[in-house]
Amino acid sequence: MSHSPAPPASVLTAFGTAGRPAPLPGGQGSAWRSDEVMLKPAGMGPETSWRAGVLCHLPETAGFRVARPVPAVDGSWCAGGWEAWRMVGGTADPRRPDEVIRAGEAFHAAVAHLPRPRFLGVRDNAWSRADRLAWGESDESPDFPLLRPLLAARRPVTAPAQIVHGDLLGNVLFDPDAPPAIIDWPPYWRPAAWASAVVAVDALCWWNADPALLERWSHLPDWTQLLVRALVFRIATHTALDATQESEYRKVVDLVLG
Repeated sequence: MSHSPAPPASVLTAFGTAGRPAPLPGGQGSAWRSDEVMLKPAGMGPETSWRAGVLCHLPETAGFRVARPVPAVDGSWCAGGWEAWRMVGGTADPRRPDEVIRAGEAFHAAVAHLPRPRFLGVRDNAWSRADRLAWGESDESPDFPLLRPLLAARRPVTAPAQIVHGDLLGNVLFDPDAPPAIIDWPPYWRPAAWASAVVAVDALCWWNADPALLERWSHLPDWTQLLVRALVFRIATHTALDATQESEYRKVVDLVLG
């Protein structure tokens, strides 16, 4: 995957860092490191400011830590179309889905009091459109045969919605000397257990997780329905499915729908 252009010198100066930018792996190929600061292109201004404002003050617990935002010299959370975050130690390990789910639960407990941010109502990208389809808030669907039985299997969900992290599996960093670190937070307004369902689906599709993972977390409210929605969410972000993707998704669809 190609990497996006590096942040210019003016952006480095704005965030008080001078190290030569080096590309960081993972994600969408857009993150760079300069000294102990991670920089990436900012998305929606209101979303960037909201997320930074929350994480700037969020108390950490024994269950998780977070990357803290770096303000620009003028006090804002964006500069030249970029945002900045303190680097945190640790390594992502998608083969540890149970631990990722537990870290997510601790994080979601800490943010459960937050009201729904207004920017969620206007965010429009492949992920937000797939999310709305999964929850019956849109009928704009790719014409994938895999989606049809999932959409037909949806039933009402009673678990309350809150702000959650919608992409945890590759965004929890493990360090033997510290709690797991939550990074790269894409916020969604869904039941907390939906975020855990996304972790489970991702682990089963792409990391050869033991199918017993689903049974271990089946005590979560509305678990099967949240797995159904997690699968719709992941599948519907694609504009096309190649044979490998379809095969990996199909085995998990069959597992969930039984």
